[in-house]
Amino acid sequence: MQTLQRMPPARRRSALVAALLIVVVVAVVALAVGGFLSSARSASPTPSSTAVAGASSSSAIASVSVATETAPASTAPSMSAAPSSGSLSASPSDAANSLPDFDHIYVIILENKEYGRIVGSKDAPYMNSLVAQYEVATDFLAETHPSEPNYIALTSGGLQGANSDGTYNLGVSNLFDQIEASGRTWRTYAQGYPGNCYTNSIASAVADGPGAVGDYVRKHNPAMSYTSISRNPARCANIVKLAGFDPAAANFEMIIPNEINDMHSSSVAAGDAFLKAFVPSIISSPAFANSVLFITFDEGDSNVGGGGRIATIICSPGISPAGYKFTPQVDHYGLLRTIEQAWSMPFLGQAATATTIEIPK
Repeated sequence: MQTLQRMPPARRRSALVAALLIVVVVAVVALAVGGFLSSARSASPTPSSTAVAGASSSSAIASVSVATETAPASTAPSMSAAPSSGSLSASPSDAANSLPDFDHIYVIILENKEYGRIVGSKDAPYMNSLVAQYEVATDFLAETHPSEPNYIALTSGGLQGANSDGTYNLGVSNLFDQIEASGRTWRTYAQGYPGNCYTNSIASAVADGPGAVGDYVRKHNPAMSYTSISRNPARCANIVKLAGFDPAAANFEMIIPNEINDMHSSSVAAGDAFLKAFVPSIISSPAFANSVLFITFDEGDSNVGGGGRIATIICSPGISPAGYKFTPQVDHYGLLRTIEQAWSMPFLGQAATATTIEIPK
């Protein structure tokens, strides 16, 4: 201070101005640094906030997982008044088992033979040639004995109280209803069927298409078990004789051979001969290019799984590798689910929790 007082007035003023400028500059720098540090602290979450955010993310992931797993159990409106066993469930996405939107799906149902009597049998050379070229489900179980309840399970997602071969008039939602509701068409080619909504249990053997002559039986024609069809002549007209088979006539075509050609009252060799004569009309057709054929049985002759272990052959262009073996356990509900999933239709009854058949391409 004394040094400043001894300075000449002009220099003293200059020194004071310089000192003031220094003070101002230091203050400005201090304010800028403080603001930067404050912003940095605000932008960086504290450990506790990070933990909370992590917990929230985990909860969200868990919620999505639960929603995905429980989706099959959620029910969609039924297409008709029906018992709960015939009710519809929402169809969830199933990325692990994605299927093509097939142009045509064909199902041939044979009778009463166990898996080991077909696959690898010298009596079924044609069927085994299809196994080698396409795909076979190696652990396919029928639901029960005798025949008819398995047909009903396949087409409605439940047994619907059926426990014998009889005459059933069921007012439940079914696969044929679903197909029409999706904007698609269906046919049942029942060998020996008399036509005109014939509802009797049996019709005498007549020549109708390839193979041997044999009886037609209603119990093997599941569409006739549903009153929405059997009591509606316009819809019943979708059930026709086999001789008029056209692989391009409808999106879904079910083929019911007579009691000789389906192996019910004959040998494995007789059924194999029928398939050799008939199946090329499907797989050699242009309609088969983006389609799938399932050849299955109603039941086996053991009690494994309730109705026996049966062969189910899946034919579709481009299956790779050829001769693919689908090894997970599956049943008629799984076959129903596979059809429904391919066409993005709701799942009927027990199809909601069944296994989808993989068709690798």
